Amino acid sequence: MLRNKEFRQFALVFALITAVTVMLGFAINMAAGILATAAAAAFGSAFFAFTKARYQSLAQISNQIDRVLHNVDNLYIGESDEGELSILHSEITKMTLRIREQNDALKKEKEHLANSLADIAHQLRTPLTSVNLILSLLANNPDKNERQAFLRETEELLQQMDWLLTSLLKLSRLDAGIVVFQSEPIDVNNLIGAALRPLLIPIELHDIDVQVEVPKGLMIPGDSGWLSEALQNILKNCIDSIGASGKIEIFCRDNPLYTEMTIHDSGAGFDLADLPCLFDRFYRGKNQSATGYGIGLALCKMIITRQGGTIIAKNHPQGGAIFAIRFSK
Repeated sequence: MLRNKEFRQFALVFALITAVTVMLGFAINMAAGILATAAAAAFGSAFFAFTKARYQSLAQISNQIDRVLHNVDNLYIGESDEGELSILHSEITKMTLRIREQNDALKKEKEHLANSLADIAHQLRTPLTSVNLILSLLANNPDKNERQAFLRETEELLQQMDWLLTSLLKLSRLDAGIVVFQSEPIDVNNLIGAALRPLLIPIELHDIDVQVEVPKGLMIPGDSGWLSEALQNILKNCIDSIGASGKIEIFCRDNPLYTEMTIHDSGAGFDLADLPCLFDRFYRGKNQSATGYGIGLALCKMIITRQGGTIIAKNHPQGGAIFAIRFSK
């Protein structure tokens, strides 16, 4: 307490006042002097005890703050009686909890970033290794037809890498929160048509039957460009799943609560162990022979949820996979 300048000044003033009061008391008579001395001693003792208790509480708070600054876990600041100190306790408790939450979030983000960088490096290494192998084969292969086949395969691998890098860039922009989604009425038929347009060639090559049943004039709010990107990723997943001579059905229904779009394919469906992780970033499934990079569905979910929608994926009772997208009204 004596380290506090204000307390030393108060103690000095109190001592002077006490000395003057006691002297005046004894100057009057002995009883007045004794009474003044007893009153000063009682008041001084009570004030000292009260002040010491307050300083102990403040020291405890200071110790707690120091522990927060040194990242000590299991912090607890006890309750106190009502008053200014209780308010200070409450505010510091809030600050402690907020700092702890932010520290935990930063730790998770660092771990996620480290894992993501490792996954990205792994995803890029696979096609790069294939490209290097093909280039070495090209250098030692004089056959023109085989060289053309190698060149086509290299082109496909480079396209895959371009798609991977583009998708990762989109994910990073969404994570950073720098994407501003437009909210405008979108005709669902036009949206589905825009999503299918880039996929018409693989659909025709694989002889896939696509059926679309959407009420005419059905509208949903959102950003048409990004929602088209999300639907394309789902449709690509369906095309890869069903192979040749398959079928994709796209249905929409509308009610006073929400507008729902379902995409059902005739493929093998999902492994039950994969269902909880389908939309996790870089998740490729339990099947070691699975193709893809585990980015498309993660990007799809982020686009839809950021615009107020929901998406679920499950196995259809009649076989195949089904994706259900809802937009609340």
